[in-house]
Amino acid sequence: MGVFIVRRIIISFFTLLAATFVVYVLLANAGSPLEELQGIQEQSAKDAAIAVRTELLNLDDPLITRYLGWLSGAAGCFIGSCDLGQNVLQQDVASLTLTAMGSTLRLVAVSTVVAILFGVTIGIVSALRQYTGFDYVVTFFAFLFFSLPIFWVAVLLKEFGAIRVNGWLREPTIPTTVIVALTLLAALAWQAILGGSRRRRALTALVAAVATASVLVGLSTSQWFARPALGPVLVVLISLAWAVGVTFLLAGLRNRGVLLSAVAATAVTLVGSILLAGVLRDPSWTVIGLCVLGIVVAGVLSGYLLGGLDRPLAVRAAVVSGLLAGTTIFTDYVLVAFAGYSRRVSGVVVKTIGSGTPNFQGTFWEVFLDRGLSLVLPTTALILISFATYVRYTRASMLEVLNMDYVRTARAKGLTERTVTVRHAFRNALIPVTTLAAFDFGAVIGGAVITETVFGWSGMGALFRNGLLIPDPNPVMGFFLVTGALVVVFNLVADVAYAYLDPRIRLS
Repeated sequence: MGVFIVRRIIISFFTLLAATFVVYVLLANAGSPLEELQGIQEQSAKDAAIAVRTELLNLDDPLITRYLGWLSGAAGCFIGSCDLGQNVLQQDVASLTLTAMGSTLRLVAVSTVVAILFGVTIGIVSALRQYTGFDYVVTFFAFLFFSLPIFWVAVLLKEFGAIRVNGWLREPTIPTTVIVALTLLAALAWQAILGGSRRRRALTALVAAVATASVLVGLSTSQWFARPALGPVLVVLISLAWAVGVTFLLAGLRNRGVLLSAVAATAVTLVGSILLAGVLRDPSWTVIGLCVLGIVVAGVLSGYLLGGLDRPLAVRAAVVSGLLAGTTIFTDYVLVAFAGYSRRVSGVVVKTIGSGTPNFQGTFWEVFLDRGLSLVLPTTALILISFATYVRYTRASMLEVLNMDYVRTARAKGLTERTVTVRHAFRNALIPVTTLAAFDFGAVIGGAVITETVFGWSGMGALFRNGLLIPDPNPVMGFFLVTGALVVVFNLVADVAYAYLDPRIRLS
């Protein structure tokens, strides 16, 4: 494994090196950075500006000399002394790239993770319900989302996902027609997902319809969206439901040791949130990180002490359950802060432009809301495209694995469908999805230019676009260096993940 990783790093290094030279040559021949200065009317001012920019970008030097100068500065990025030169405004490109990278990574990381979670989950269910109504609906919407132009989706999201939503939140009452439509949609969706006989489908649809209608009517009557919160009772119930669900997926509810470990880790998390209530009213990211570490430690101890013979499985279930309980508590604090945040921004909670409210200051939860709600529209735009891809890949991969001999053998041995799906089929079906995720992460960073432009997001896309318009070589090379390095890194991670997902794959 170590030899493989070292060899891949060496190959990737020379590949990235060759690519940077090609891009630098293309930029040098794409246009002159002095072209925009030709419009200056006064000759002396024009000559002075041209001389300053020529010296700044070393335009009098040969192309290969300029490239080697840039390369020597870029090499310092790997030892902590990064020098990517200056742009035409005499700003440090390394600082601009670092700021833009943080902004774009925040956007891309959220959209990619959400797209993977929902896309893989729905793709698996679609494969298990092949040729059913649910499968056809998922296939239709996957192709629809995949074919949507991103700029058109962004404009629609601004109108219906921000402007109208912000107006509705002033009096958040759900219309009766919307309640009826969502109730019917929930009934159809759940009976298609769970499947079974006609009687079971009808019962599932009835329960889903009653539950959905009751929840929507309650939310509308109480105007919950104006002052949202989960409350202690609901936090406890949801957290315990996570523990039961995780146990069911990983080991089955008959495994008392795993179930007890998951419930114990959840209980420790809930008790810890009560003891730390004073600190959690306005924490910092350091505090949140320490809480996550504490949850992981509590999960490991719970699984080790209560897991019995299935300790490794119990540890995993306990850690995941504890983290999900912590996420539920985190969500409750965010929801409680929503009403105060809405008043501070005059009801404009969903942002149509920018990565946050300028000069906004508040508690940790209010700042988190401000940054998070500014992510909603651009993240949704990116998710719709990636989501469709993950659904189709996961469905195809899962169908292929389910028809393999070892899956049929597992069924013939009497294993439950849950065990066959989760332990045997799902793991191998993830291999093509892992390849897609590694490629998609780098591609989204490099391809979020349109999304960032429409939503006024000052990230890598804006850095790249502005550099091309002048043209300004140093910012564009900074963009390419970051995106190229991330593509290399995530493809290396994918190669290592193959060996973990399928032990038959040997990396040597």
